Amino acid sequence: MFDLEAVIITLAPELLLAAAGLIGVLLGAFMGDRFNSLSFKFGALVLFGAAILAGLHWDGGRAFDGLVQTSSFVSFAKVVSFICAGIAVLMAEGFLNRHGTHRYEYSLLIIFAALGMGITLSSANFMTLYLGVEMLSLSSYVLASFHRDSARSAEAGLKYFVLGALASGLLLYGISLVYGFTGSVTYSAVAATEPGMGMLFGMVLMITGLAFKVSAAPMHVWTPDVYEGSPSPVVAFFATAPKMASMVVFAIIMFTAFPQVMAFQNWQIIIGIIAAASMLVGAFGALIQTNLKRLLGYSSIANMGYALVAVAAGAEYGGTALLMFMTAYVIAALGLFGGVLSMRREGGMVENINELAGLVRRQPALALALTVLVISVSGFPLAFGFLGKLAVFEAGIDAGLLPLIIILVLSSVIAFGYYLRLILIMWVSDPVEDFEPVDGWVTGSVYVTALASISLFIFVSPFSELARSATESLLP
Repeated sequence: MFDLEAVIITLAPELLLAAAGLIGVLLGAFMGDRFNSLSFKFGALVLFGAAILAGLHWDGGRAFDGLVQTSSFVSFAKVVSFICAGIAVLMAEGFLNRHGTHRYEYSLLIIFAALGMGITLSSANFMTLYLGVEMLSLSSYVLASFHRDSARSAEAGLKYFVLGALASGLLLYGISLVYGFTGSVTYSAVAATEPGMGMLFGMVLMITGLAFKVSAAPMHVWTPDVYEGSPSPVVAFFATAPKMASMVVFAIIMFTAFPQVMAFQNWQIIIGIIAAASMLVGAFGALIQTNLKRLLGYSSIANMGYALVAVAAGAEYGGTALLMFMTAYVIAALGLFGGVLSMRREGGMVENINELAGLVRRQPALALALTVLVISVSGFPLAFGFLGKLAVFEAGIDAGLLPLIIILVLSSVIAFGYYLRLILIMWVSDPVEDFEPVDGWVTGSVYVTALASISLFIFVSPFSELARSATESLLP
C-alpha cells in the first residue's frame, strides 16, 4: 500500500531535487540564456535545501515496500554531500563565465547528480542502488566534458565514460550473480542467506564496480587523467560530494547486505587488499607529480585507501571513523580545489605547483588557509584531518588489522613528502607573478573550509558524538 507520509519522510531531499531539476529544465527551455546566471544560485539554493531536509528527517524511514530505506547514518552522508555540491556550484560560475561555457545546464547536471547520490544512499535494494549509480554516473560523464571545445575535457569525459561503463557492467553482473544465488536483491534478504561460492563471486564483482566509483586501486586509473582534464570546478565536485556518498554506500552494502560474509572474514581480506593498494599507489604516484590537479587526484586515491581501512574494520569499529574521516577529507578537498581555481593569470589558468611559489608574500591570507587545508588532508596535527585519520587508525587497531595499519602509517609518512613540498613552495620559494582576482565564492570557500578544519579540530567532541550516534543505526 502506498504511504505518502513514509515516502516524504524517507525521500524528502530526493523529491526536492527531482522537482527542482525538472523545473530548471523548463525554465531553461523558456528563458534560454537569461536563466544562465540565475541557475547557479537556483542550484545552490536547491542543494542546500536538500541538505536541510535530510537533517530534518534525520532518523529516516522506509518506503516502497523496502526499495528505499534511510537512517541517521545515511542522513549524515546526505547532509555533507549536498552541502559540498552546493558550494561546488557557487564556485563554478565565475570560472565557466571566463571560459565561455556559462550555461544553465551545468547546475542542473549537478542537481541530477545529487539526486543520483541521494537515491544511491537511500537504496535498500540492489536495483534502486543501480538506478542511483547510473543517474550519478551519466551526469558526471557530461560534466567531465563540459568544455566541449577543449581536447583535454573531451578526453577526460571519454575516459571516464568508457571506464565507468565497464565498472557499471561489473557492478550489474555482480548484482545478477547475487540475485541468482540468493533469490533476492534486497539487502536484508541477501544478508539472511547462507553465503556460497556464487554469492562470493557476485560480491567480488560488486566490490570491483564500487571501487571504481570511489577511485580505489586497481580501479583508480581514470582518476589522475579525469582530474587533470576536467574543468576545475567539476573536479571540485567530483572530489567531494560523490566521494562521500559513494564511500558511505560502499560501507552500507558491506555492513548490511553481506554481514554473514564478514563473519568469515572473506570481504574483509578483499577490502584490505584494495585499501593497501590504494594507499601505496596514491602515495607513490603523487610524489612525482608537478600538476596540482593530478597530485590531488593521487592524493584522493590514497585517502580512499585510508577510508577503506575503516570499512574493513566493520560497522562496530569503523562506522564512526568513516564518517569522521570522509567529512574531514571532503572539507579539505573542497578548499584545496578552491585554491586551484584561484590560480589564474592573464594567460589563463595555471596548474603547476611551482606557480604557488612565494604565495605567502603575495597573498598571505590565501597561503595560510591553503596551508591549513594541506595540513588537514595530510593528517598532520592542528587540523581536523588528523582526528579523522586517528579515528581510522584506532578502528583498524580495534579490529585487529595490524598489517593495514602499518601500511597506513608508512603511506602517510610518504605522503608528507609531497604535502610538505606544497607548503615549502608557498612559504619558502621566491615569489613569482601574482594571480588575478577571482570570484569571491572561490576565495570564500578556501577560507571557510580552512576555518571549518580548525574549528572541528578544536570542538571535535560534539561532532564525534553526532557521528557515533549516526553509526548506531547500522548496528544490530
